[in-house]
Amino acid sequence: MDIILDRVTKQYESQKAVDEISVTVKTGEILGFLGPNGAGKTTTMKMITNYISPSSGEITVGNMSVRKDAEKIKRHIGYLPEHNPLYLDMGIMDYLKFCGELQGVSSGEIENRVHKMIQMCGLVQEKHKTIGEVSKGYRQRVGLAQAMIHDPEILILDEPTTGLDPNQIIEIRKLIRELGREKTVILSTHILPEVEATCDRILIINKGQIVADGTAETLRQQSQGNEIVYATIEDGEPNLVMQSLSAMPSVAAVDFADRSKFRFEIKSNPDATSRRAIFEMCKQNNWALTELTKNEAKLEDIFRNLTLN
Repeated sequence: MDIILDRVTKQYESQKAVDEISVTVKTGEILGFLGPNGAGKTTTMKMITNYISPSSGEITVGNMSVRKDAEKIKRHIGYLPEHNPLYLDMGIMDYLKFCGELQGVSSGEIENRVHKMIQMCGLVQEKHKTIGEVSKGYRQRVGLAQAMIHDPEILILDEPTTGLDPNQIIEIRKLIRELGREKTVILSTHILPEVEATCDRILIINKGQIVADGTAETLRQQSQGNEIVYATIEDGEPNLVMQSLSAMPSVAAVDFADRSKFRFEIKSNPDATSRRAIFEMCKQNNWALTELTKNEAKLEDIFRNLTLN
């Protein structure tokens, strides 16, 4: 199911928590939703799930409108909120059965769904305990299981790996990737490496507005502008190597990154790449090319540049 937001706004008195955002999330896509605290992420997720209503604009899920078909849409969405609300006195299996019944899972299917979620979310060893007896990481797994108990076509996951240890995080990432093959997934997190490891596309929101939308590679290219590469070239006289690099049609500027180590910084012209030409130049001159690396902006730096204002 596709999710389409068209000029969606959420106003609280004089403050716009979300300010006319438009975005489409395709079926089978895992969207990483990033932004600083108070940027509008959770508000947007709550509007998609019909927990709150937009002040203006339109949200459609499949061919259904959140204004006209709210109850129908809810059946197709699994939601894990940021603050995972659980009944701590309930047993894990009883709780999942209860959630399945609330979501309309048939009596003949509910036992199978509960056991499948127990297996899928790594709760086998803890399944006979009450929720209050297990760690925060396992409670998060219970929350993820309840979000998927009715096999929804859309998953909205707000900080799904909070409280998990590194091994658990890897397992949940893998699970989300598998789910994303068939479902539409929106994933909110503050863990930037998690976004790169899990998501197909990144959306960054700041002060209620979309400030970036694309793959991690696309955002890096937009952030960096011209390509910058570092090349360590040995066996050649440094000034001659510098002249040869500067003469390349694709090169805008060359400088020494470390003269003592024969390391050069090469900036390419807009929309150009110089890496292959550098390799061919070294080959023709019998110079040893021991390094040729592209300088890539870190997602953390891109995020800070877009949200620190």
